[in-house]
Amino acid sequence: MISVVSTVESVPRGTGTPAPSIYQRIRKVLTRDLLVTLALGQVLSLLICAIGLTSKYLADDFHANTPVFQSFLNYILLFLVYTTTLAVRQGEGNLLAILKQRWWKYMILGLVDIEANYLILKAYQYTTLSSVQLLDCFVIPVVLLLSWFFLLVRYKAVHFVGAGLCLLGIGCMVGADVLLGRQQGLGEQKLFGDLLVLGGATLYGISNVCEEFIVKNLSRVEFLGMMGLFGSFFSGIQLAIMEHKELLKVPWDWQIGLLYIGFSAFMFCLYSFMPVVMKRTSATSVNLSLLTADLYSLFCGLFLFHYKFSGLYLLSFFIIILGLVLYSSSSTYVAQDPRVYKQFRNTGGQPASDPSPLSPGILEPSVTYTSLSLEPGDELPVRVA
Repeated sequence: MISVVSTVESVPRGTGTPAPSIYQRIRKVLTRDLLVTLALGQVLSLLICAIGLTSKYLADDFHANTPVFQSFLNYILLFLVYTTTLAVRQGEGNLLAILKQRWWKYMILGLVDIEANYLILKAYQYTTLSSVQLLDCFVIPVVLLLSWFFLLVRYKAVHFVGAGLCLLGIGCMVGADVLLGRQQGLGEQKLFGDLLVLGGATLYGISNVCEEFIVKNLSRVEFLGMMGLFGSFFSGIQLAIMEHKELLKVPWDWQIGLLYIGFSAFMFCLYSFMPVVMKRTSATSVNLSLLTADLYSLFCGLFLFHYKFSGLYLLSFFIIILGLVLYSSSSTYVAQDPRVYKQFRNTGGQPASDPSPLSPGILEPSVTYTSLSLEPGDELPVRVA
């Protein structure tokens, strides 16, 4: 019997190409895909800033405290655009076919989304603006944990460092608020308001992770259409029970009508655009990008509401951007268990892939890379003797 022995040796490093310059290393990190990703995330932040400004004008200048009605208008727009689109579709993407397969899952998700919006908006009546900004960051660890256990996303050390820098930037912003005395919205039940923020952030995390799964495995139009259907239904019921008296107190005129229209348009754009960004990135990356929304609101407040300026605001902005660059510069990967992605579909129409001929009957987990920018391999050249 003849035996063949192969030996693998590494080529000496001294014979290779020279080390890349600092400029080349920066270009390797700041790729076009990374810059596009950062830009898309900041568009979402600007939309949230616009939503916050219109809400502030409605609440402070016109005393219109109607968070459920404002969300209801957004869900109605989603219903008119996306739910009707599903209704005229043919085949498995039709509205009735989707409802037959997974109506109760979308019903639960719609309730989660509605109450997440309601709890955060309601918290402003009981706690400080700084507390809301700080505690709302609780959505980041929630999304990380849910993505790890349910979407099987695996992170590297650079992702945790990037997320930590983003949270540090928010800490700098809140510290600037405290130093400048911006303790607006303080109520007698601050602890209750803080608990509302934590509850809303948890629900937001659940909603975002479910949204990421749906837009990457099913359809963006399906997600938005179902949110429009169940969101408008349940928010309409909540509006009739809880806010019908507040609506009667609103001093209606053209300015208030314009603010409501602007709020609804910004919310509709946010809901429509966020699945596009989330399909390209992830729920974690989107929520890290949204941390700059509070800073944009503060910068606008310098001119509109005459806020005091602090250098910590600029420092926090650059720290958050640095954290986003670090987080997005390296790819995450998904340890994909074939059984996980069948839990939501309930279709059963797709045949399973053939098992390996070397090990029949055994399902081996695959690894799928979900990166914004492809990372070249760092393997050393080898010589086989």
